[in-house]
Amino acid sequence: MKKVFYYNYIPNKAEEEACKVSNTPWQVTRVLEEIRDIYPPPVIDYQNPWQIKKTLTHYEAATGKLVVSFVDAFEHVFRYWTLCMANHVVLGHKVTVIVWDVTEQNNPKRYRNDSVFFEMLPNDDYILACMDVFKDQCLNVDDEIGVFWDPRASTFQFKLLCRGGKPGWSHVSNYDISSNY
Repeated sequence: MKKVFYYNYIPNKAEEEACKVSNTPWQVTRVLEEIRDIYPPPVIDYQNPWQIKKTLTHYEAATGKLVVSFVDAFEHVFRYWTLCMANHVVLGHKVTVIVWDVTEQNNPKRYRNDSVFFEMLPNDDYILACMDVFKDQCLNVDDEIGVFWDPRASTFQFKLLCRGGKPGWSHVSNYDISSNY
């Protein structure tokens, strides 16, 4: 099911009167809603599943927090989450998640603790905080990474795709994520 924001631009009579009495302007409100979409969620190609590909910025490399755009979060993460889980994040709460670093095909590593979470930023973008992944992989500015939400395991899958923006270099040339299941 697709998640969308429903904005309430026009106050009802009671809300309008309350604003007049308190002498405050009307504040537009929004609520996360779930709708049936005529299109199904994107099918994940497990041969190349990296739906969110990014070149790391200085902020991301320094903080260990991967910025996920509003569009990517709604299209590639929240589509697979329940309304309750997505709403929890949208209301400003952290949701702890599990991240699998599958950069090394033969040695995937699981990260699961209080410092691995998904959270909304004030500008409506989101962050996937995973400092341990950044430290263990020695991630730097201009490294290209791939991330996707795996609905089969309810986890984020992470992979270092390219070190330092150097085309052709890949830590792991081909990794078939479907072999883990």
